[in-house]
Amino acid sequence: MDQIIARIASAAGISEELAETAIRIILDFLSKEAPEDKMTMLIEALGAQELMESVGEAESGGGLLGGLMGGLGGMGGAMAALNQLTSEGLSMGEVQTVASELISAAKEQADASLVDDVINSVPALSQIL
Repeated sequence: MDQIIARIASAAGISEELAETAIRIILDFLSKEAPEDKMTMLIEALGAQELMESVGEAESGGGLLGGLMGGLGGMGGAMAALNQLTSEGLSMGEVQTVASELISAAKEQADASLVDDVINSVPALSQIL
């Protein structure tokens, strides 16, 4: 996972700490929206189990807007995740770079059809991509 974090940080021009936070937010969003079995396989393929275990500890909730939007699921969940990402200081371009690089890395580490299944199962993901 450290190599993926470094790769994403480099591609987006952000710190590795911020890249790790962004990855955690995106994977947390996907874990809530995508089929659980597919997300388990994807998280294992990425080696992100430890990162995801820390989600509950590090999750700030995204403030009032994040709480309200997160309760809506789907599009609301995507908007809450986007709100969290921008609240961390990421621009839209950086968010798109992080998401794109994470998808590329996932396709290298896991079966590409698994990654496509996860992406296709979350229509609201287009808000981040």
